[in-house]
Amino acid sequence: MSRTAFALLYFGCIFILCEAESISQKPQAFESFNVSYIQNLGSCSYSVVISTSCSSTSYTRDQISIAFGDAYGNQIYVPRLDDPSTRTFEQCSSDTFEIYGPCAYQICYVYLYRSGPDGWKPESVKIYGYNSRAVTFYYDTFIPSDIWYGFNYCNTASSSHRQIGQRSFLFVIILFALCALL
Repeated sequence: MSRTAFALLYFGCIFILCEAESISQKPQAFESFNVSYIQNLGSCSYSVVISTSCSSTSYTRDQISIAFGDAYGNQIYVPRLDDPSTRTFEQCSSDTFEIYGPCAYQICYVYLYRSGPDGWKPESVKIYGYNSRAVTFYYDTFIPSDIWYGFNYCNTASSSHRQIGQRSFLFVIILFALCALL
């Protein structure tokens, strides 16, 4: 293989890896998020593990809510996860919640809601469900007060992966054409 073809292959791989990295998103505020749309399709159990960042406040007295669901409109909502008497959401800790709600398929979105004066910085939220594989959402940022804040990968993840797959395929075709010319 010539040096030119090798260089093209090398830089093409770097391009593809950079594109793949750009899929990961930071949490977003979702002002129009509506927790009133809850289907009651059976009752399922979910295990939710929330890790609080070591750079969070030592503990919070804020009220913390969570809503998560799938791409089909199945939504699980818990109005209060916090319990100041048990020092939930302490700095550098993980809290596990057993939540019961409507059955959902693959969980693809999660939103947290914080209300109070203390502030709170979750590291991650990991959700285990009966009909879905475990999924982790990485926050690592302070949650703004009085707004739903989180991730929605229900539509974007599959289209982003498809776009990278198409670009990768195109790059391979161009590389083969260049190798044939050399």
